[in-house]
Amino acid sequence: MTSAKISIIIPVFNEATIILDSLHKLDRSKDNVEIIVIDGGSKDKTIELVRSTGVNLILSPTPGRAKQMNLGAAKATGDILLFLHADTHLPANFPIIVKKILERSPVVAGAFELAIDSQDLRLRWLEKMVNWRSRFFSLPYGDQAIFLPTKVFQEVGGFPDLPIMEDFELMRKLKSRGQIAIATTSVLTSPRRWQKLGIFRTTLINQLIVIGYFLGISPHKLASWYRGDRVVSSK
Repeated sequence: MTSAKISIIIPVFNEATIILDSLHKLDRSKDNVEIIVIDGGSKDKTIELVRSTGVNLILSPTPGRAKQMNLGAAKATGDILLFLHADTHLPANFPIIVKKILERSPVVAGAFELAIDSQDLRLRWLEKMVNWRSRFFSLPYGDQAIFLPTKVFQEVGGFPDLPIMEDFELMRKLKSRGQIAIATTSVLTSPRRWQKLGIFRTTLINQLIVIGYFLGISPHKLASWYRGDRVVSSK
């Protein structure tokens, strides 16, 4: 696993304001790491900006984060897949962390703890709740940079084709195969979605979506509620 190649897969949609910074913070000089950006039909300058960096860019024929990530995984050449949101930054030593975690048996997948790039003390409590949930239930979400061997991803059929909760369903499938480990190191994610609607409202909406999903409400209806029938970025 030490010499394994890592493919970082980044789904994007209208991320022109942050994509250059996100890609520049990924150290592309690292050995055995490839970066694949999959665009879901951006109308801003995201595609042009990604191309200017020389990063491998794939244009998805249909939008949707699950579709985009599955397409990226199908094109990846790495032994390990790491799914990264455009507004989330990896720790500098992520290749070592990822490979060491996946060497442990019976680990089949992993993710990082979550840190939010804000001085707001209320978000420290939110971080604690997210990280406790991730460890206690073995249930990290997509903004924690989920990673797993390519072979395992293929065996479980990738992300289910859902408009929302695709990361949740992938974790449920993986838990039946082995352990999901959470690194003690954090990724750093943007506070933008909490800033847009407010911390309490955003957290409440997220929890209601999870409850609704468990109650059997259609994922398409939940996605419409979550987005408020508006176009949003890839979170």
